[in-house]
Amino acid sequence: MSDDLLTYEATQSYLTSLVPPREPELLAMEAYAEANDFPIIGPACGYYCYQLARMIGAKSIFELGSGYGYSTAWFAKALKENGGGIVHHTVWDEELSQQARSHLVKLGSEDLVQFHVSEAVAALKQTEGPFDIIFNDIDKQDYPASLSIVKEKLRPGSLLIIDNMLWHGRIFDKTDFSPATMGVHEFTKQITQDKDWIVSLTPIRDGMIVAYKK
Repeated sequence: MSDDLLTYEATQSYLTSLVPPREPELLAMEAYAEANDFPIIGPACGYYCYQLARMIGAKSIFELGSGYGYSTAWFAKALKENGGGIVHHTVWDEELSQQARSHLVKLGSEDLVQFHVSEAVAALKQTEGPFDIIFNDIDKQDYPASLSIVKEKLRPGSLLIIDNMLWHGRIFDKTDFSPATMGVHEFTKQITQDKDWIVSLTPIRDGMIVAYKK
C-alpha cells in the first residue's frame, strides 16, 4: 500500500465511519458544531469516551469544560448503560449550560447530569469525589496547573481523559512558544514522567491522552 494513502484526513474519516449510528439529537449537535465552527470532540472521540466509561463501569464523571454538552451526552449514555450515576457538566457560560440542558433533556439523560456554571477547576475543587473519570478540555495554558487537583480527585484505578494533545499540529512547531502550546507540552511532560500514571496518547482527531491512575 502506498504511504500516500495514509493521510490524516483519510484516517480520521475512516475512524468516524466506524462509529455506530447515533441518535438524531447527537447528529443535530454535530451539525450545529460544523455550521457554527464550534469545537466539539466529534463522533470518533465521543464514542471512544463512551467505550472507556463502559469498560470501567464508570458511575461518577467530572468534565472540566463541557461546551454545549456533546461530550456530556456520550458520557451520560455510558452511565445509563452502566446502571446510573452522575456526570458533571461544567461551563462558564449560562447560555451554553442551558443549551446543553436542552439537548440532554431530548436525549433523556438530564437526570444523570449535574450542571455547574463556574470556572471548571474551581468547580472540581468544590465537588466531592473521588471520580471514576475526569475529562479535561479547558484552556490549554491551564492544563499543567490542573493536574494536581485532578490527581487528588481521581480514585485509584480511574481514568483521566484529556483532549487536544496534538494541538492541531502546533506541538511539532519548534518556533511556537504561545501559552497554549507550551501548556500542552508541559502537561504532557508532567503526566508521562509521573510514575503514578500509565499514559497513552491516541491520535484520534486532535489527540487524546488516556491516563490510568495507579
